[in-house]
Amino acid sequence: MNSSIVKEEEKMDKQSLFEKINSYKDEMIDLQKRITSIPALGPESGGEGEYKRAEFLKKWIKENLGIKEIMEINAPDDRVPSKVRPNLIFFYPGKNNDKTIWIMTHMDIVPAGDLSQWKNNPFQAWIEGDKLYGRGVEDNQQEMVASLFALKALKEENIVPDYRIGIVLVADEETGSEYGISYVLDKEGDMFKKDDLIIVPDAGSPDGSLIEVAEKSILWCKFHIHGKQTHASTPELGINAHRAAAHLAVKLDNLHKVFDKSDSVFDPPISTFEPTKKEKNVPNINTIPAEDIFYLDARVLPDYSLKEVKKEIEKYCSEIEKEFKVKIDIDYPQYAEAAPPTPTDSEVVVKLGKAIRETLGIKTKAIGIGGGTVAAEFRRKNLNVAVWATQDELAHEPNEYIVIENMVKDAKVYATLFIQES
Repeated sequence: MNSSIVKEEEKMDKQSLFEKINSYKDEMIDLQKRITSIPALGPESGGEGEYKRAEFLKKWIKENLGIKEIMEINAPDDRVPSKVRPNLIFFYPGKNNDKTIWIMTHMDIVPAGDLSQWKNNPFQAWIEGDKLYGRGVEDNQQEMVASLFALKALKEENIVPDYRIGIVLVADEETGSEYGISYVLDKEGDMFKKDDLIIVPDAGSPDGSLIEVAEKSILWCKFHIHGKQTHASTPELGINAHRAAAHLAVKLDNLHKVFDKSDSVFDPPISTFEPTKKEKNVPNINTIPAEDIFYLDARVLPDYSLKEVKKEIEKYCSEIEKEFKVKIDIDYPQYAEAAPPTPTDSEVVVKLGKAIRETLGIKTKAIGIGGGTVAAEFRRKNLNVAVWATQDELAHEPNEYIVIENMVKDAKVYATLFIQES
């Protein structure tokens, strides 16, 4: 067929898809509200898991997308009433089912936190102006809903894409993915092929211009300092664990000088080493504490191995032990070396960038981030993956919201990607 005719047909398909997606706006908001009203909290957060939300989504998908078969990959978990953490996968057929465009979003959410910080009930989504508020509406329901309605538009316009579309809805993203995508890749990893296009829309920017292709290594450190308790008026009779901890926290700032490389692909472009959480020690002011516990969050450029960083940290601890006559125990709650980056010229980055450009009229930029996403799970399997969304980055905050139009526009981006020529 003449290439100009093909392009004209694609243009017509795109226009009809966009009009159809515009007509879904109220339905998309309604689905967001219904999902929000079914909290999907992991047991670590005192919740019952994702089972009820997954059951609702299965019903919605079958009724609205005409999907007859939904694969369920249930990770056993005795901590929740259902005894399983559900992961759902279904396909929308294409002309070539040997290759798949995957969109992976997660069903679980984080707790609402301090309810006094919320304007309204976080589990009853509400609209103010052009925004929809509620726990989970951005993280990760916006892109879940956008991808589902992009498929609905294809179905109702009777468009068969060149490639098969695969939708993955996973559990446990917020607390480590052991029962989510890690479990899926372990049990059914052969489904994902090296030539597939994999998109994890779980981070982004307000204008939709940024495509994440790389992540820093993550190292969390817990420092437990042991001294000797005594009355604050007789410090010579004790060993002040809190003072030693304070000096260690300051000394750790030297890590910025030791690991000082910069990489403009990342934002921020440097490795970061931030003291964060501190646990309670003594309950009263006039007691010198025998124990003190604090934490460090390190996000390290791939130029350095975490083994190097760990060695430097342990050297600083040894120096503090000698200087203050304390003992320091170090634990590492998270120790994740950076996964191989996705090449900026990979097919998924190029085709996603083209779809964004054609839909939103903006130029994209490939970046690296400090925060970890489950894209790393795919990259460790040598699968190229792009992370993208249009959002204000309100994840985990009180009064989390989305700009409603972003949800509609992102659905158009997915639809454009789905009908691109192979």
